[in-house]
Amino acid sequence: MKHIKYILLSAVVLGFTACNDVEDVLEANGETVETTMLPALNAGDLDFSNYIAVGPSFSAGVSDGTVFLASQENSWPNIMSKEFAKAGGGEFRQPTMSDNFGGLALGGTRIVGPRLVFNGSGPAPLESVIGPVTVTTDILNNPEGPFNNLGVPGARSFHFVAPGYGNIANVALGAANPYATRLTGSTPNASIIELAAAQNPSFFTLSLFGGNDVLGYATGGADQAADQITDLATFEAVLDIALTALTANGADGVVSGTPYVTDLPYFNAVPFNAVPLDETTATALNGGYAAYNGGIQAALAALDGTGFFTAEEAEQRTITFAAGQNAVVIVDEDLTDLGAINPVFAALPKYRQATAEDLLVLTSASFIGTLADPNNPLSVNGVAVPLADKWVVTELELEEIINATDAMNMSVQAAAESYGIAYVDLQAILTQASTTGIVFDDYTLDANLVTGGLVSLDGVHLTARGYAYMANSFLLAIDNHYGSNFVASGNVAKAGDYPTNYSPMLE
Repeated sequence: MKHIKYILLSAVVLGFTACNDVEDVLEANGETVETTMLPALNAGDLDFSNYIAVGPSFSAGVSDGTVFLASQENSWPNIMSKEFAKAGGGEFRQPTMSDNFGGLALGGTRIVGPRLVFNGSGPAPLESVIGPVTVTTDILNNPEGPFNNLGVPGARSFHFVAPGYGNIANVALGAANPYATRLTGSTPNASIIELAAAQNPSFFTLSLFGGNDVLGYATGGADQAADQITDLATFEAVLDIALTALTANGADGVVSGTPYVTDLPYFNAVPFNAVPLDETTATALNGGYAAYNGGIQAALAALDGTGFFTAEEAEQRTITFAAGQNAVVIVDEDLTDLGAINPVFAALPKYRQATAEDLLVLTSASFIGTLADPNNPLSVNGVAVPLADKWVVTELELEEIINATDAMNMSVQAAAESYGIAYVDLQAILTQASTTGIVFDDYTLDANLVTGGLVSLDGVHLTARGYAYMANSFLLAIDNHYGSNFVASGNVAKAGDYPTNYSPMLE
């Protein structure tokens, strides 16, 4: 077992330099360069004087695992508000953090840790690189609202209409979100939607409304102990409450669907065949699983032809290792319960080796290869000890997540049509990023961890450049629906103005 190596997420941060605009090279070699004049910005009848953004962590500007000053400045609603300002948009207020470390404290006690940074090999906690820091954003000293950015990290759809979700007295009870407490001010029991409606928005965005309704289930490996997917009836009811409130005074706006969260690097950075073995170790492991494999064959002999247990499943459940890269061993709760069919086989667990269709969550990288029993060098997690359901999204669980996402997106799109507002298809955007990549000015962004440029070090939330692309996607949807011309007039975020990685020394 000593030959089994730990997984290392190694990557090289690519340093990008933005290409100059045409105007910057007019003097080069004394040459004359013809430029195309863009039309003037025309927002038509849209009123951006009081823009309100509602949504979960993407709206709040979460990046590298938390919220901090720089990530808030580069949140996509704040980026978009800068373009709105060119068309009469007003001040865009955010509940700004106190530092660039990230994290939250409650009465001086840390309750959310600082951000992640790149340590030369992969994502790492900030303090492992620069040493201990003091998280200075304390929710006992929240800023005064009201705020235009009502993004709440971790909030699910029904949380946005829940009274008391931002009441600091409920935090210790687990009934409130510490980030939401920074928004409620003198009305601690007001819901987030009530806070938004009370400001009488002239324009609003409601983004990724179903994101956390699916994400928590997925990041928990679709385990029964994980946050379960919100049922569609509840989601649709809450969506209608939110849009009714936001449009009550005639505000225009944009809503977005939710991408397939399993397209994110959080679910694709750790390979299914993450176990390197030499021939000696592989042989020893095969000997260790010989009794289990024999039991599977005995069950097949007894049950074959009954329709309860097939040769195909028996092959799927047979575990073998060879020299080289090997698939991890997992517990798959969807396999046949052989003991329920015949008590003789009650001792046979639901084990199999992972396939390319199984998605290992990012946190499994630091778990695979460790010892389940520190005193037993043979108890290697992911090899001799199968990975529990919480570490893996299986093919059947992935189908469940995709179906739920599709249903929610259909509801959001139908609601957009019903309320006469714009819709952004974020699902299509992330799918493209995870396959061919997306072109943003002089850069191509993809969904690879660390090097892709789109998704930050936590594997879920976007980089500043990713948020800039998201802002432009909303501006394009506004143009297409309302007849404005932000994109055609060049009033959009420029990729080179936004980084893909924050320095560990950022304070």
